[in-house]
Amino acid sequence: MQIKTLHDRPYVTLDSVDRKIIDLLNDNARMSYTDIGKEVGLTRVAVQLRLQSLVDNGVIERFTLAVNPEPAGFYLTAFFEISVEPRELEKLAGAIMDHPPVTLLYQLSGPSKLHMYGQFIDQVEMEGYLKTKLYVLPGITNVDFQIVIHMYKNRMALRPLGDAVRLYQP
Repeated sequence: MQIKTLHDRPYVTLDSVDRKIIDLLNDNARMSYTDIGKEVGLTRVAVQLRLQSLVDNGVIERFTLAVNPEPAGFYLTAFFEISVEPRELEKLAGAIMDHPPVTLLYQLSGPSKLHMYGQFIDQVEMEGYLKTKLYVLPGITNVDFQIVIHMYKNRMALRPLGDAVRLYQP
């Protein structure tokens, strides 16, 4: 791994071993250092040092688990597009990201918009959230949402890195 700078911002370049370690952990975050080492041809200690370096340099933010929302009791998932007054965007993002149903929150390009992903027990809970938490925030000019009918793929992690080559060309 090397740290470089682009437009005065540091970024990390990953070698093929770093990418393979990340791909293995994306598939199974509980994989042991020893098992990872067998897959990539390194010792347990070398894997541990590489992982610590990936964490220290911000490539890996945290180790977590993926939970299927429905068996956990969250039967309604929705995507929200929230239009906001530009001067209120940062303040609103800070407030919304602390709401428990919100699992993802992004600023989109174009007019001042936030894209939010939320999980709810049911429609009653979502309606209560909208009325008591979201609609009451000053600076929101419009809220549009779509309820997920069927989820075909849910991979909130990084796409597989493999050889980190461009998969598609124009």
